Amino acid sequence: MVKAYLRYEPRLVFGVIVSVDSNISYDPSGKLLLAGALDSIAAWDIKKGLRSSSLSPSSNSSHSPSSSHSLAVTSIASSPSSSSSSVASGHADGSIRLWDLSRSACETTLNGHSSATTVLRYNHLGSLLASGSKDCDIILWDVVAEAGLFRLRGHRDQVTDLVFLDSVKKLVSCSKDKFVRVWDLEMQHCIQTVSGHHSEIWSLDVDPNERFLVTGSSDPELRFYHIRNEAEDADNSTKWEVLKYYGEIKRQGKDRVATVRFNKSGSLLACQEAGRTVEIYRLLEESKAKSKAKRRVRRKKEKVLAKAGEGNENRVLDAGQNASDGTISVPVILVSDVFKLLQVLRTSKKICSIAFCPAVLSKGTVATLSLSLNNNVLETYSIEEGKAEKKYTVELQGHRSDIRSVSLSSDNTIMLSTSHNAVKVWNPSTGACIRTIECGYGLCCCFAPGDSYALVGTKTGTLELIDVGSGTRTEVIEAHTAAIRSIIPIQDENDSAGAGFITGSADYDVKFWEYQLRKTETGSKQLTVANVKTLKMNDDVLVVTISPDAKYIAVALLDCTVRVFFLDSLKFFLSLYGHKLPVLCMDISSDGDLIVTGSADKNLKIWGLDFGDCHKSIFAHADSVMDVKFVRNTHYMFSVGKDRLVKYWDADKFELLLTLVGHHAEVWCLTISFHGDFVITGSHDRSLRRWDRTEEPFFLEEEREKRLEEMFESDLDINENKYAPREELPEEGSVGVPGKKTKETFASVDLVIDALDTAEAELKRYDQYNADKQNRKVGEFQPNVLMRGLSPSDYVLHAICDVQSNALEQALLCLPYTDALKLMSYLKDWIQNSDKVELVCRITTVLLQTHHNQLITTPAAKPMLTVLKDILHSSVKECKDIIGFNLAAMDHLKELMSIRSDAPFRDAKAKLMQIRQQLSDRSDGTRAKRRKKKQ
Repeated sequence: MVKAYLRYEPRLVFGVIVSVDSNISYDPSGKLLLAGALDSIAAWDIKKGLRSSSLSPSSNSSHSPSSSHSLAVTSIASSPSSSSSSVASGHADGSIRLWDLSRSACETTLNGHSSATTVLRYNHLGSLLASGSKDCDIILWDVVAEAGLFRLRGHRDQVTDLVFLDSVKKLVSCSKDKFVRVWDLEMQHCIQTVSGHHSEIWSLDVDPNERFLVTGSSDPELRFYHIRNEAEDADNSTKWEVLKYYGEIKRQGKDRVATVRFNKSGSLLACQEAGRTVEIYRLLEESKAKSKAKRRVRRKKEKVLAKAGEGNENRVLDAGQNASDGTISVPVILVSDVFKLLQVLRTSKKICSIAFCPAVLSKGTVATLSLSLNNNVLETYSIEEGKAEKKYTVELQGHRSDIRSVSLSSDNTIMLSTSHNAVKVWNPSTGACIRTIECGYGLCCCFAPGDSYALVGTKTGTLELIDVGSGTRTEVIEAHTAAIRSIIPIQDENDSAGAGFITGSADYDVKFWEYQLRKTETGSKQLTVANVKTLKMNDDVLVVTISPDAKYIAVALLDCTVRVFFLDSLKFFLSLYGHKLPVLCMDISSDGDLIVTGSADKNLKIWGLDFGDCHKSIFAHADSVMDVKFVRNTHYMFSVGKDRLVKYWDADKFELLLTLVGHHAEVWCLTISFHGDFVITGSHDRSLRRWDRTEEPFFLEEEREKRLEEMFESDLDINENKYAPREELPEEGSVGVPGKKTKETFASVDLVIDALDTAEAELKRYDQYNADKQNRKVGEFQPNVLMRGLSPSDYVLHAICDVQSNALEQALLCLPYTDALKLMSYLKDWIQNSDKVELVCRITTVLLQTHHNQLITTPAAKPMLTVLKDILHSSVKECKDIIGFNLAAMDHLKELMSIRSDAPFRDAKAKLMQIRQQLSDRSDGTRAKRRKKKQ
């Protein structure tokens, strides 16, 4: 009988506030701050410091190590429309996901880029989305239709930023190739290329009024351009010149520019450098800019006069003086007159991204600016006149650096994790952070009996006692002179409260400790520890473990060996040698029969603890094995490594059962619940992941076949990319097809071809039935049950509608010419349905552009195209008229609603005017009476 195992699946990810490789963005309301958190988007309520929701892609069961890393969020953009809750996220594999923030659901996935998406920008209405990538291409997407419009090619290096010019229907892009390009969205062509920067351009932005465009690079200056509108007069030589150089402003910092952004009102400009500073500039009004220019000209004239002397006064002409008649003209307004440095904001750590809040969170502030730092922190500053004050910080929900050790309590209700400067207590069921306690660089940890106290071994050799309930550090003991690498509790025979614990350090010592109670100054009792004996070794101790029956103690040394001693007498028992590099982790099974060791040589070795023989050596990971643990009362075990993988093994059959993919960096540690129903792993990416055991069984042969298929497919992809013809550099401002072929595209093509073949076979059967019916040879026609009662035309239409909107063009491009002709024969039937006019137009356009030469040489295609020409034009015109009528009706209804909503205010205003008039009449009457009395 084939043995079945229970599957482990990802359930919870916590500990990550913001990723280093992603930007941050606000939702249109300004209440939530969206931050990339590895492969998901976290929506933070910055006032409360809590995560409101999380936008996560569906869990991927793939065994490929790169599948998780390819889902990492690299860019975020939220729709500027206040009525929309659409959010776009770009990922490391080039895909783009559109999310509905109100439902926390992914609406669609757009595939077009072949490399990581670097920038996303919505237009003003939120109907178009532009994306730039490391593949040097720009793709324009229709958000409503969830499909790509066209691809713009011309940049020679990574696209770094994009911005829409909605007033002139243009798109401006910048790249690491040192050029700024202006694209006409109607002509789909590059109409202007701007040079001037001496290094890579990293960011650009335009103010809301679309007057100025600013670019930032590694140059010490910010370059500004004036945007020419179509209404402005221009001769033929400059009619394509959308951007006109305006001037430069020298920056205060020396680091390269990472991001430049205007706030929503356009009054402030923030320049984030690739360091710890953000320069904030004020955009002055036109009147203030003119007065500033006049003062500048006056000061310049005074300086020149002072240098030239009084005798040469008549020969001095300044920038604002007319040389012909000596009259003073209006001074030229420079960029330094318009933009004034307001504030230089400095932070404690390197800044990764910035975002202006579209709403003002507090009164008296000019704007609110949020920053993401590279130590997993979000900070929000209130910018006022002359100062910037920190208002909110999100930092408690994650560590500042990588997680080095994790430990579960005896009842699995709380969990401990250590990092370079803090210990955090978590609820493993919800992922909520309960306590944060400052401590040293913790390399190992464990709970004391009763779970009220915890022990932390640090890199400096100190042993720290933590009171979990109060969240305080009660005692710091100088236990070792070097780093403490391992803390192992000693359990008594009843397997209840522990008798003590053991520490192993790099100072060659293995120390035994026991718990004691001491009275404090207040008279209460407090837990403390005391060293009872020491085992001296001849090399650095890397890891220590004891058997569950407290009979043996195993010590792994830096000399690549493992020494096993009797725990009671500390006499030598066994020496396990065979690893080529030091053993970094080990564990003993619950029955004491097996001991497993994981090493820096990437191998797992399973040993028998009775004779010390090596049962099996397994090449387990692609990099060092960092931790390994047995599931209690079984011979199943989990291992983690620097290759970012978590692996599930059967130590009896020496077989790999599952590979759990999810972490984005090296996995340092793991812990398993008492009953083995869940596993928690900690990683260098600052995340803690929980993997739960499900009731879904799986078989070893099936999993092995899946892994072989995935390896085969990955090899095919590598070979295709290796031997594919190298693309030449794109033509200046060329246009391409927006999508790309994926596995889902080929699957959709197969379904469409199968539907066409089934429909064709059904039509032939029906024709044969009609011919036989005339001869009275058959009875009633029996339709094909696979068509589910649909006609051949409807059956093919159903297959076409199942293809995702963004993948339709690529699917049609993969259709053979014969199948394309079959598909076009059904278009005249589908056009009768008013809901499918747009779909028919898209199919017709793509097939005509793809197979034009073959169609004009195929006689059978001419009558079909003639019919389509007549029907398609009339159907499109009818659909256009209906849309126009509906738009006019909606505008009329909007006007009526505004009139009705204003009616109460108008009535109140009329009544108020009437009361004022009556009061004024009364006052005039009283004045007249007083005058008469005086007379």
